[in-house]
Amino acid sequence: MPAPLCKPGGVLVRNVNSLISIGTEKSMIDIARKNLLAKAQARPDLVKRFIDKAKKEGLLNVYKEAMNRLDEPVALGYSSSGVVLDVGQGIAEFVKGDRVACSGAGFASHADIIWVPENLCVRLPENVSFEEGAFVMLGGIAMQGIRLAELTFGESVVVVGLGLLGMLTVQILSAYGCKVIGIDIDARKAVLAKEFGASAGFVSGVDDIKAGVENLTKGFGADAVIITASSKDNAPLQMAEDISRKKGRIVLVGVADIQLTRKNFWDKELVFSVSKAAGPGSIEPIYEQRNYDYPVEYVRWTEKRNLEEFVSLLSAKRVCLERLITHRFNITNALKAYEMITSGKERCVGVLLEYAGKEAAVEPEAGKVVFAGTHPNGGAEAVLGLIGGGMFTKNILLPALRGVKNVAFKGVATTTGITSAHIAKKYGFEYCTSNYQDVLKDDKINNVIVTTRHNLHSRMVIEGLKAGKNVFVEKPLCVNESELADIRDALKLPEASGRKLMVGFNRRYSRLAREAKEFFGLKSMPLVMNYRVNAGYIPTDHWTQDAAVGGDRIIGEVCHFIDFLQFMSGSYPISVFANSISGDTGKYLKSDNLCLQIKFADGSVGNIVYAACGSKVFSRERVEVFCEESVLVIEDFKTALIIRSGRQKTIKRMSQDMGYFDELEYFFNSREFAAQELFKGYLYTTLATFKAIESLEQGVPLKIELSNNI
Repeated sequence: MPAPLCKPGGVLVRNVNSLISIGTEKSMIDIARKNLLAKAQARPDLVKRFIDKAKKEGLLNVYKEAMNRLDEPVALGYSSSGVVLDVGQGIAEFVKGDRVACSGAGFASHADIIWVPENLCVRLPENVSFEEGAFVMLGGIAMQGIRLAELTFGESVVVVGLGLLGMLTVQILSAYGCKVIGIDIDARKAVLAKEFGASAGFVSGVDDIKAGVENLTKGFGADAVIITASSKDNAPLQMAEDISRKKGRIVLVGVADIQLTRKNFWDKELVFSVSKAAGPGSIEPIYEQRNYDYPVEYVRWTEKRNLEEFVSLLSAKRVCLERLITHRFNITNALKAYEMITSGKERCVGVLLEYAGKEAAVEPEAGKVVFAGTHPNGGAEAVLGLIGGGMFTKNILLPALRGVKNVAFKGVATTTGITSAHIAKKYGFEYCTSNYQDVLKDDKINNVIVTTRHNLHSRMVIEGLKAGKNVFVEKPLCVNESELADIRDALKLPEASGRKLMVGFNRRYSRLAREAKEFFGLKSMPLVMNYRVNAGYIPTDHWTQDAAVGGDRIIGEVCHFIDFLQFMSGSYPISVFANSISGDTGKYLKSDNLCLQIKFADGSVGNIVYAACGSKVFSRERVEVFCEESVLVIEDFKTALIIRSGRQKTIKRMSQDMGYFDELEYFFNSREFAAQELFKGYLYTTLATFKAIESLEQGVPLKIELSNNI
């Protein structure tokens, strides 16, 4: 697969070693090997979501989407070490050639070259080997479990489960001056724990653990119990309750069935915590991907500071890893490593993968990988390059595109090699790359589809047009007025002459939408339109809610519904008035729950009710149109109700038709592509979203007028 490019906010690293997390990665492989029934039994919550979604969208559509998700590959590994090859924009902490340790799922993967955000990367001192540095994430996880125990000097701590994570916890606790007691089902591990500094090691099922702990704690019991074991039942928790002192602390770092005994917790006033990864910031996009740090005076030990502290202990030789490394495999023999782990035939603790990264070439190899290309339309007029490969692209757009005739799949570019390689193999693209410029510079490609994050749309559209390509871009067209003006100017360039630009406003291409348009085709008066959207909640830290990346929900999604009302009225919007809920809005942003009143040039009026605070059980979208004593209702683009002259007609589809196939068919194969008319509509729709945001802020209606700049 192609090597990643160096992006802003992070560093490109050539791995020297990476650590296989035996418990986590084995469980992921075990789940992947299960058949559909076994997977369903393991996740009944997802089965319920599947059934609810199928009721609204149709069984076939949801089944296909589920199969696509199950087919999605996942990069294994989250702890590695290596050498910095390149430094992204905005990074001052690292320079080329730095020795570093890297962490994070999806970043510190088992690969020759990785891209890692700044907050997930720490510098390695010269006296810490790459092999030691590869343990950094496991060390951070152990460190956070200890932090949650809120220990003081000289306290007694029991560590339940003496695998790799448990052994690291034992050593760190010993280094910090705690009295450590280790417990495991394996007698050899109990002995090793004592060699690593534990005062005692007990064997579960053999020793009288409660009596042993009481003897070592003057009869009080343990001040804290840290569970690093992995169990399907609650036996480790029951043990922790029994051996804890009054007001003791229990921290679950590993896995166990969380069923607590109320009487024990009430009698002893125990405190129970579940530790999350390596500390504050872990699995939080704002911290891990956008590099926002938490001030040390408020959050002393963040994820990165925990990682740095672990490396500090390695440098001071307070933690020994050599005896924990049981196996080493070259990356070319990684399958043998996983066969060994999943078979359980050999005792393994620390399993390292080795790469040719120590003294390898400074620069990464070219990010383009060529395949045979299996898509059947070899003689097609339209040769496609795809830029972007998110969930929408993989689950919705590509399956629809597969049925469009006269399209040859040439190249696909995504920021992650595993995604682009998977798409290329599954859909028959001739090559995949991590550099979108490879697609734009390919003279054989004459059509480009852009499905990146919203803040990149404008740039990709302009560069695609300048490269002489037809461009299909998912909504929104752009995220601000300056970008909109730049796109309009780009369409006037000689290179863009005769080129097509289309935005993925798919709803207007659905069959029910076309039937609705025909129903009101001979109207002699304006329309009254209502579009209700039960949108659902999106966390405030999701990238679509970030104004700099996704715009917000008005720009990123409400644009769909403005375009649809524009399509139905056959007229452009001329004013908009936006109102959102106020007062105590809880977890919602201002743009999550709102009403838009839109006036159109032909006199039609439209009302958009967009709610994130509704129930998923209720239908998502409902369109109502009133005109000349007639009514049309579309429900979730699956059913339609038409009423005219007192007569009623219902149209039902087997499954939801959102217009994805038909919009792509129109883009690639229409001989009457209305380029100028469509783009003028895009200008008005996009400008309407910007004015809606201004109206929301100012509390007044605003005109929608195309200026010389727009």
